[in-house]
Amino acid sequence: MTGVLFVDHAEALGGAEHSLLLLLKHLDRRRFRPLLACNRGPLLQAAAALDVPVTPVEMPRIRGELLGPLWLLRGSLALAGLIRRQGADIVHSNVMRASFYAALSAHLTGRPLIWHVRDIHPPSERWYTRLMCRLATRVIAISQAVAAVLPCPDKVTVIYNGLDLEEYPPDLDGAAARAELGLPFEAPVAGIVGRLQAWKGQEHFLRAAARVVRHLPEARFLVVGGAIFGGGDAYVARLRRLAADLGGRVIFTGHRQDLPRLLAALDVLVHCSAAEPFGRVLIEGMAARRPVLAFADGAVPEIVRHGETGILVPPGDELALAAAMAELLGDAERRQRMGAAGRRRVEQHFTAAQTARAIEAMYCLVAKDTMLPH
Repeated sequence: MTGVLFVDHAEALGGAEHSLLLLLKHLDRRRFRPLLACNRGPLLQAAAALDVPVTPVEMPRIRGELLGPLWLLRGSLALAGLIRRQGADIVHSNVMRASFYAALSAHLTGRPLIWHVRDIHPPSERWYTRLMCRLATRVIAISQAVAAVLPCPDKVTVIYNGLDLEEYPPDLDGAAARAELGLPFEAPVAGIVGRLQAWKGQEHFLRAAARVVRHLPEARFLVVGGAIFGGGDAYVARLRRLAADLGGRVIFTGHRQDLPRLLAALDVLVHCSAAEPFGRVLIEGMAARRPVLAFADGAVPEIVRHGETGILVPPGDELALAAAMAELLGDAERRQRMGAAGRRRVEQHFTAAQTARAIEAMYCLVAKDTMLPH
């Protein structure tokens, strides 16, 4: 049985952590023995609930920190000790900061490293991608858009994120969520989902919504998400000022744990992120049978089929966004058709089980290349 040590530093549960938890849930425990090293926090608790052995390892921020090199060495030595004690055969880094700790610990113990890349790294981070490409045995990119900027195509395999479709049953109904939020049952509702950060594009959504209400004054709008990683007070204040101009038609839900219910309360899911590396919420909306309206940026065109599962508009084009939003909100038959097509697409290409099987196949390749048990 192959032991895999997953390394993640996140203090909150973002998309990368939710995807990791799904992988841990669906990993074949008859063939692979998962272990997790992470900072104390919700990820540790969630993984423990899946019966995954978890060891807290301090992995503080190191970039730009005077003591960063010391913290990196200390954390990596702790990971190296864990690898030896637990007999981990493969080290799997899940996010950027953790990759430094994972890479050094893998080097210290002679273990192969899988680098899971979940961001489209800009040219300013080319030093990082070059370094990690040299250190990694194999690389997982979560989309073609992510893979395109990596300087080691011979090591890269694209494996899309997946969903647990049990969370999105066929009878998913948004009526209760609408009632809870005070949304009129017959009102057309568009919503945007994601943590409140500028690159997620909530400002584009609200400015487009202001145009939509000129033609559909009965429309309502949800902004789902919070500033879960902190430091977003100024941005949230800007959003609330924009929302004030819509005369009470916008509801900020904050960070929520019941996303399937909220997606079911929408008529249209809107996505306005810039340089989106994947967009987990896209497949969540499609699983909930909701049409997706999005900027055609990053990996979005790999996931959303324009005219089939949703509508794609040029990045940053708020006029086109508003026109498409009004069009979809006013056409229930088209929404239903796109929503059904989106659900089928998720079932065919974006399930958690499919993701787990693809990653397991990579573990077997690494085990074969390095003469590990598999």
